Amino acid sequence: MMREEIKEIPVYMFLGFLESGKTTFANETLIDRGFTEGEPALLLVCEEGVEEYDVEYLKSKNIFVEYLEEEDVNTDHLLDLQDKYKPTRVLIEYNGTWKMDKLFGIRVPKGWTVVQVITFVDATTFDVYMANMKSIMMENLATADMIIFNRCDENTRKAEYRRSIKAVNRRAQVIFENKDGLAEVDDEELELPYDMDKPVIELEEEDFGIWYIDSCDNPDKYVGKKIVFKAMVHRPSAYGPKEFVPGRFAMTCCADDIAFIGFKCYYQGANHLKDRQWVMVTGTIDKEYYPEFEGEGPVIKATKVELCEPAAEELVYFN
Repeated sequence: MMREEIKEIPVYMFLGFLESGKTTFANETLIDRGFTEGEPALLLVCEEGVEEYDVEYLKSKNIFVEYLEEEDVNTDHLLDLQDKYKPTRVLIEYNGTWKMDKLFGIRVPKGWTVVQVITFVDATTFDVYMANMKSIMMENLATADMIIFNRCDENTRKAEYRRSIKAVNRRAQVIFENKDGLAEVDDEELELPYDMDKPVIELEEEDFGIWYIDSCDNPDKYVGKKIVFKAMVHRPSAYGPKEFVPGRFAMTCCADDIAFIGFKCYYQGANHLKDRQWVMVTGTIDKEYYPEFEGEGPVIKATKVELCEPAAEELVYFN
């Protein structure tokens, strides 16, 4: 007997707090851009905002809208919706205040595969949410493939927001839109505090954060470059005897959000290193594919790793 092939059903998730722009984007995507191409699609809406969906019009386009309460997010109900509508794709406008494992922690219908997560942020309220709902906000940002800041103006601290997000989610694409909904072109190139034209990049202690962000965004620019820098040792349990992460603790979005950042490093004597030792690393920058980030990123191939004194300041910043 031949096994029945399970057809993949792509799932697109829209995250963000109330009035962050999720519904507007979904409406524009579904209607103006003809995203579903007439095939049956299921739109699951987990909160009702100011802007609403024209349910009957969407139905005429073969797009079926279902509003879910928190108790509706369970395996049986999702299976019932799959059987009822038989969608070829699913869009979920998720409630920004619900925990992500509410959805990711349950069994979903066969074939449902999350292919893109987009988080929407109202730039005018970002600081307020970060101050009062920090853990939920960070969860929305850390799981996203794309982050769209809307309602931006001349007071929006774009560079600061972008660098902070890259520290916790370096694979995410970050986009800023003005109040007219148009993406703003950022022609400002990050000013580097070190000389890229020198034979060796000698990184000052305080410049680790800038180097990390720029090399994440532009790995090709650094391939083949020699570098010397001070860092703290971290040896993940899954790493081999010749692998470790030289990194630094960095302040991300606020004083209470500290993340360890760094790149994988290959070094013959890595198995002799211990967590939280301070080392001076000399090596060459290369790049390789990171499955967890679904793309290529920098790696260090070290020729020398020497124990050294701790950095004057344990934390690094992104400015």
